[in-house]
Amino acid sequence: MDQSGAVVELKGITKRFPGLVANDSINFELKKGEVHALLGENGAGKSTLMNILFGLYQPDEGEIWINGEQTVIDGASKAIELGIGMVHQHFKLVQPFTVTENIVLGNEPKKGLKIDYKLANEKVKTISERYGLKVDPQMRVQDITVGMQQRVEILKTLYRGAEIVIFDEPTAVLTVQEIEELIEIIRNLAAEGKSIIIITHKLKEVMALANTVTVIRRGKVIRTVSTSETSERQLAELMVGRDVNFQVEKTKRPPGDIVLSVEGLQMKGDQGKMVLDGTSFKVRSGEIFGIAGVDGNGQSELIYAITGMRKVQDGQVSLNGNDITNDTPRKISTAGVGHIPEDRHKHGLVLDFKLSENMILNTYFKPEYGKSGLIDEKAMDSVTTRLVEEFDVRTSGIYTHARALSGGNQQKAIIARELNKDPDLIIAVQPTRGLDIGAIEFVHKRLMDARNEGKAVLLVSFELDELYALSDRIEVMYEGKLVGEVDADQRDDERLGLLMAGNTDHDGERS
Repeated sequence: MDQSGAVVELKGITKRFPGLVANDSINFELKKGEVHALLGENGAGKSTLMNILFGLYQPDEGEIWINGEQTVIDGASKAIELGIGMVHQHFKLVQPFTVTENIVLGNEPKKGLKIDYKLANEKVKTISERYGLKVDPQMRVQDITVGMQQRVEILKTLYRGAEIVIFDEPTAVLTVQEIEELIEIIRNLAAEGKSIIIITHKLKEVMALANTVTVIRRGKVIRTVSTSETSERQLAELMVGRDVNFQVEKTKRPPGDIVLSVEGLQMKGDQGKMVLDGTSFKVRSGEIFGIAGVDGNGQSELIYAITGMRKVQDGQVSLNGNDITNDTPRKISTAGVGHIPEDRHKHGLVLDFKLSENMILNTYFKPEYGKSGLIDEKAMDSVTTRLVEEFDVRTSGIYTHARALSGGNQQKAIIARELNKDPDLIIAVQPTRGLDIGAIEFVHKRLMDARNEGKAVLLVSFELDELYALSDRIEVMYEGKLVGEVDADQRDDERLGLLMAGNTDHDGERS
């Protein structure tokens, strides 16, 4: 063991991709038993660095030292052999397999020629109890929550003997309660002597969990600091390279005419249950109308109904007084609706299309982009170049595939495209999910600018801070209907929590 107590030392690590230096001579050190956060904006080079440590990429320059010995990690199997495990942001699990089958896959204990699942289950149970990772070994992965799936990924690394565990954006897909549970799990791992690296851009988690933070900006290490000697604001400034405004400027203004009217919407889900049950509300020009609620209470279906992605059985959706109920998505889009979707990969972008092609996905049929079915590439490139500049989309070029952009830049590209249509109504669903503080500040400013220009904005978010910061009015959605309004200017988390749990404020009844 290295005398300094370092279990990992990265010295002068450089990694280049075409048109980009992802890691620029990076030095990094992880000590035994510490939780070390790797903090930076989307696209700063955090994941690239950890993919090098886990053997998924090879560095162009630099050295890797593990437990005081220089080594070459030429693949994930070599990293695992060295006691390094990685819990990826997008889980690598086989959905129909059980928890145990996933954990022991490729490392199954044998009894003769057969796999000894009894022993495997016992081993999984022992590890899960030791680290407070409660899971049912017999459950199929497809039947457990996202938080539980993450626990399976953690157990998989521990089963393979990991002493160094890398977490890549571990809270991006978790609920508030699951985040609290994960923080406790990581603390348990560190207390047991494991050395932890967390790749993140969430400042609250860094301050709650890490002993040490290394801030990376545009491929370079800016500083390594102890969390006891810094603050969220200082970290934000190191990360972004400038003073960050945590507060959105929201000036009072009287709302204008009704832009969106939703009356008595009813929609059946896949199981035949009503997922929208008489939902009604109105959004006016010059206001942001926020919808709060626990995920799975009909928010997604409501947006699908308004944007024409799913049919409703009853009720009406009107835009500027015109009935658009069950119209096609294209008709609704061209009528004046901009949509920043919940899932940017599924509904926002075609990942294998170029950035320039993605920028005209919902306008390519318009005359300015060519006639007789042929797209005028010059016009497409021109609008993309302008939007990339205006919305600070960081890319190596307008012909880069959308897949190659970081999450924050993918989101900026979608917002640029949707606002460029000059819509009357902007629907923003989880607009800052998975984004870093700089990108969040940018998105919030753009939504507030749209509101101040007289646009109507419908905001659906699970982030209470975001709803309070941006909304003029907040309503809570529970089991397919809006159950109560909360004053956006007088924060009352207790009342909001009660409404989200189904306690309506109509004469004190419980729904």
